[in-house]
Order: sequence, then C-alpha cells, then structure tokens
Amino acid sequence: MNADTRLVTTPRLNVGFILARRFTLCAFANFVDVLRLAADEGDRSRPILCNWTVLSDTMDPIPSSSAISVQPKERLGNPRRFHYIVVVGGLMDDGPNLSPTYKKFLHEAAEAGVPLVGVCSGAFLLHEAGLLDGYKCCVSWFHSPEVIEQFEGLNTVSDQIFVVDRDRLTCSGGVSAAHLAAHLVDKHVGRAQANKSLHIMIIDDALQAEKPQPGIPLDLKTQDPIVQRALLIMQQNIDMPISVQEIARRMGNSKRQIERHFRLGLDTSPQAAFLTIRLDLAHHLIATGQKSIAQIAVDCGFCDSSHLSRMFRRRYGCTPQALRNPAEIAQEA
Repeated sequence: MNADTRLVTTPRLNVGFILARRFTLCAFANFVDVLRLAADEGDRSRPILCNWTVLSDTMDPIPSSSAISVQPKERLGNPRRFHYIVVVGGLMDDGPNLSPTYKKFLHEAAEAGVPLVGVCSGAFLLHEAGLLDGYKCCVSWFHSPEVIEQFEGLNTVSDQIFVVDRDRLTCSGGVSAAHLAAHLVDKHVGRAQANKSLHIMIIDDALQAEKPQPGIPLDLKTQDPIVQRALLIMQQNIDMPISVQEIARRMGNSKRQIERHFRLGLDTSPQAAFLTIRLDLAHHLIATGQKSIAQIAVDCGFCDSSHLSRMFRRRYGCTPQALRNPAEIAQEA
C-alpha cells in the first residue's frame, strides 16, 4: 500500500471537537496531540489512523482562555460521521456559552448513539444541555465544592482522573485529557499507538480511569459541605498554611463550628487534617518527581527539610530520603 492510498484510508478513530468560548487550550492541545501522534508513523502528523476536526456553527475563530484563537475546519453537519464528539469547556465564571445550534447538534449526536465527551468544564456544558442526566461526571477536586453548589443534580466524581459512564466520558482537563484520549486510542487503534503518543509527550504510561487525582487524601473524604469547603481552602494554601481562625473567617463560620464539624465528619481536628494534606502532597512529590527535598518542604508549607523530615517520619515511618532511595530504609531500621 503506497502513501497516497494510506492517506485516504478511513480512520479508525474520528473525533469532532466543539470548543466553548474561552476554552482551555492546554486540555484541548493534550487531547489533540495524543490523536495526532497516534495517527501516523513517527510524528509526521498525517491523519491516517485518527482524524480530528474542530466544528463550528459560524466558522468564526474561537478564542481560548489564553487569548489564542483556533480556526474551525468544518460546520457542524451530521454528527454520525464521528466516533466521538468532544466538548472542551472554558472558564467557569463565563457561564453557559453554547449556542442553541450547538445544543441541537449535541442532542442529535446523543440520539444517534454518538458518545459525548466533556473535557474540563465541557462536562458542565453537557449537563446544562440536559445530556448528563443519570450519568456520573468527573470534576477536579479543586473545583468540586463549588461545582456541587452551582450545578444542581450533577453526579460528580472527584477522585478519578477521568470517568467512562456508558456513552458519556468526562475528565477534569490538563494532563487527564491526554489520558482520556489515550483510552480512546487504545480502544480503537491499539495500545502501542496510545503508549507511543504519551511517551513522545513525555508522559510515562497511560493511566486508567480509576487512577486517583492528586487531591485531598482519601481518608479525608466527607459529605459535610463545611468540612469540604475548609479542606479546599487548605488545598489552596498548602505552601503558606493559614490558621483555623483565618479559614473560619473566610468561610463566615466560627473556629468552634469548624472544629466541631471536623470532629463529627472526620474524627480529627482541622490542624491535623491540614498536616495530612501537606504530608500527602509531599509524599506524592517525593515518590513521583525530581524536586529536591528542600524545595518540596517549601512547596508544602514546612519551615525546612528538617521540619518536613520529622513530620514525615512520624506519619510514614521513614524519612523523605528513604522514600526516594529505598536502600536507605534498611539503614534507618
């Protein structure tokens, strides 16, 4: 088969993209690049095994949240020509920004059995269009409390990198978009092509949907909205820990109320929970990254590496150095 013949071969995976106004460029680029790198030999970018198309109702350039615009390639047309329709969302404070024409197209796709994918806040746009009723939806741990408050009836999952629920697939954006795209490539094209894409993008291996997000530790999961909001504030202030009094002030609660809710919901104190969050992040960074222990200590709100080492050993039974270099564990024992 010569190259010209290969170029007209029907792709095994054909994806149509709908980009919201001020969409997240990183999430879109990660998803597309997995398709691009899997579609051809090497990184020649020819759409042979995979094809991707940015769709539009007006064909006007679509601005991203970083002010870089993308020019659509085709009008909406018949959704049946695609294996998946992917909606890439934008900034949450922009509110709904899909036109009635887009919503009609998505409903036509759903009725035709074309799976719908929500990337970043694209999932919320699907929800607002009435296309996530009865489905689970992946959201970022960072935005989970405000999402629950803002989008009534949304069945959220914030402890996985992406969610596949029948013909609805959702992820919270960022690098999780690459892993969701790799999941589709694996399913339709092959595992070798999926891994090739991720390796070229310097992503070690494809992660399954159930891989937890690097967010709040599992032993701090709770349904108490006051505790959830306090934990989110802690997450947002890891490098410069704030007092429980300050957390209470930001929430409009008293310090005693916060402490009581933590005791009832998690059987621990806010201070202990905050330390757990910081140590859990430090453990993740030490085990998976290359930053120095001293820099990780600063990033996680500890005075210095000695302070981190004392707290770390008390929780995990070994020092940060021993976690990074397992041979040292025997020497410490």
